[in-house]
Amino acid sequence: MKKYLIQSISQSINQSELRGFLEEKYLQYSTPAFIETDPVSIPHLFSLREDIEISAFLTATISWGFRKSILRNARHLMEMMDMMPHQFIRSFTSSDLKPFRNFVHRTFNGEDCVFFLKSLQYIYINEGGLESCFDRQPVTDVKSRIDAFRRIFLQLPHPQRHEKHLANPEKGASCKRINMFLRWMVRDDSKGVDFGLWKSILKSELICPLDVHSGNVARKLGLLKRKSNDWQAAEELTVALRKIDPADPVKYDFALFGLGVFERF
Repeated sequence: MKKYLIQSISQSINQSELRGFLEEKYLQYSTPAFIETDPVSIPHLFSLREDIEISAFLTATISWGFRKSILRNARHLMEMMDMMPHQFIRSFTSSDLKPFRNFVHRTFNGEDCVFFLKSLQYIYINEGGLESCFDRQPVTDVKSRIDAFRRIFLQLPHPQRHEKHLANPEKGASCKRINMFLRWMVRDDSKGVDFGLWKSILKSELICPLDVHSGNVARKLGLLKRKSNDWQAAEELTVALRKIDPADPVKYDFALFGLGVFERF
């Protein structure tokens, strides 16, 4: 889109123009080329459902900071599991975890990593896998699904520090990484970026992942008024996006992210 049109959109735009603009940007950024430089490239290394789920969850967990560092460390984590994350998770013993105690990604350290691996093992052996943990009754929305998942994931004894790597919407966190993980698992489209593996959650239910980039763009486009990038803001943004596409609101995460990161909108 021409530069002057982008400028005019940020100043004054009606719903039809906004829909057209976001749709254009969604189509521009939701492509196979996007995968290569995005954390979603890590689960795309796998074809088995459980390998995709586990690699996606662990990659999303460490998806903050420089993208190259995220990709490098997430790939290393998969290699430490011999590129068979599901088999590793179900079968590892305590001695197998020793190398993971040296894993570090920013503030996510080796002890955090070991706890996450142990919790995943508990989930896949005793709770039916990750999707099942997000589908416990009674759940009515994504917030309650995340809450249900957190209760299960944090059942094993653990120090408090591990909980900071699993955002809590009840404490106001935007849960950007969990919402991104859910987008990967739930959305099914023809673009080949998201996987659409989980059928127990509708893509219309999803909450848009919210960070500083998407938040700034959303405010400039009039989609978000709240100043903090918290859970309430993520819900506000998603409500606005549902007015544009009720069936698949979070597809515009691609547009907001692309505008913020690649175009510095």
